[in-house]
Amino acid sequence: MKTIQEINEKIKKGEAVVVTAEEMIKIVEEEGSKRASDYVDVVTTGTFGAMCSSGVFINFGHSDPPIKMLKIYLNNVEAYGGLAAVDAYIGASQPNEDPDIDINYGGAHVIEDLVRGKEIELYAEGYTTDCYPRKDVNVKITLKDVNQAIMVNPRNCYQTYAAATNSREEKIYTYMGILLPEYSNVHYSGAGQLNPLQNDYDPQTKSYNTIGIGTRIFLGGGVGYIIGEGTQHNPPFGTLMVKGDLKTMDPKFVRAATMPRYGSTLYIGIGVPIPVLNEKIAERCAIKDEDIEVPIYDYGVPRRDRPLVAKTNYKELRSGKITLRVNIDGKEVEKTVKTGPVSSYKMAREVAETLKKWILDGRFLLTERVDNLGRAECKPMKSPITLVRDILSKPPIVAPSNITIMEAAKILIEHNINHLPIVDEYGKLIGIITSWDIAKALAQNKTTIEEIMTRNVITAYENEPVDHVAKKMSEHNISGVPVVDENRIVVGIITSEDISRLFGGKK
Repeated sequence: MKTIQEINEKIKKGEAVVVTAEEMIKIVEEEGSKRASDYVDVVTTGTFGAMCSSGVFINFGHSDPPIKMLKIYLNNVEAYGGLAAVDAYIGASQPNEDPDIDINYGGAHVIEDLVRGKEIELYAEGYTTDCYPRKDVNVKITLKDVNQAIMVNPRNCYQTYAAATNSREEKIYTYMGILLPEYSNVHYSGAGQLNPLQNDYDPQTKSYNTIGIGTRIFLGGGVGYIIGEGTQHNPPFGTLMVKGDLKTMDPKFVRAATMPRYGSTLYIGIGVPIPVLNEKIAERCAIKDEDIEVPIYDYGVPRRDRPLVAKTNYKELRSGKITLRVNIDGKEVEKTVKTGPVSSYKMAREVAETLKKWILDGRFLLTERVDNLGRAECKPMKSPITLVRDILSKPPIVAPSNITIMEAAKILIEHNINHLPIVDEYGKLIGIITSWDIAKALAQNKTTIEEIMTRNVITAYENEPVDHVAKKMSEHNISGVPVVDENRIVVGIITSEDISRLFGGKK
């Protein structure tokens, strides 16, 4: 049984045996966990991925005359100023105030620019007081000009991140990247067998062997610390709250990015050294990608609790393809699709290697945790939701494709509706016509429904939130959508009038 103090003495003398989590796998396979625990002193881990829940506290120093900054902008990205006179917090996912730039340059980009030593425009407004008479300030600053720039990230280093796919008939844009229609790709994130929390986790106690408050870590190319459990911490889906000095960080390990049509995010390298104090820790530090279960969820369903599509592991995901059994147009099919990472295993490996070198060079000592990570609650928000089923017009008025345009017109008039879904002999949706389609058909001397119906129909489901359907209708400039079940049988219709009545009655 070793102690952290003993390991630190070996580090100082240049005698410590330090390996990465990847290397530990081979050592335990060849030597066994008991001999590995006797031989290895430290296992280094690493992860490098999009960590939206990140940001930096900045103290700008006082101007002359002084100002109490209230509205603060860095390169036109707003920072939170409700702290003190010249303190602010800039979040990685904050968008640009310029609508033409918006999400393409946000808080993450400001943070990376600061780390790179670039000049940033600071504009701030305040209200005057006797001790803060200045109203505004507009200056150019660099990271060297500010007193402190302290990265404090509420939620980093997810232990296991769910993979994502998309059941919809159109591609969607998410924080997991672009997901193609009808389960045509799967995106995943996380370092798997290199992940710090995976390597330090005890499944029996659902706690961590050595990681805790006060653990010294590699953060963004500098030295940082774990200051507590992260938000939404819920082992085995653990997260970390971390802090470090932005002035010591390396732009190689702090990289801004923009997820298309979603927003800005910050890629950060985090590495945690795990002291091998006993055989149990040695055994856990040899966890493999195939040992780590990863759920795949359907991000095409815009709900908090998304449907589980399948379960897999990091080894299978990293192979580049996966076979899913999914339901498409009412039929269960087997589909082999591409997988793609939205994090970098190569950079995670570099984090672990860099931290290993620091320790071997005697530049990085381990710390005892001062307390265990807490048990944060991970419960849903109490928020009202209106689903399509709540305002659905039933029963559905539908028609077959073999009726005439005049017959279709009579159906619309008889039922006082503007949208008529067209179905096949089994009741499945194959198209839709509107009163406007009929008006055009009469003007163009067309006679059959198949000539005028829209075949690529935008649809909704009964369990879909109404505000999501409203967004869909706005994007496609349509005034109604058929509501279908999983077999594309029409169960109703929802129109812009239905939605207007709903939101018009809300205060």
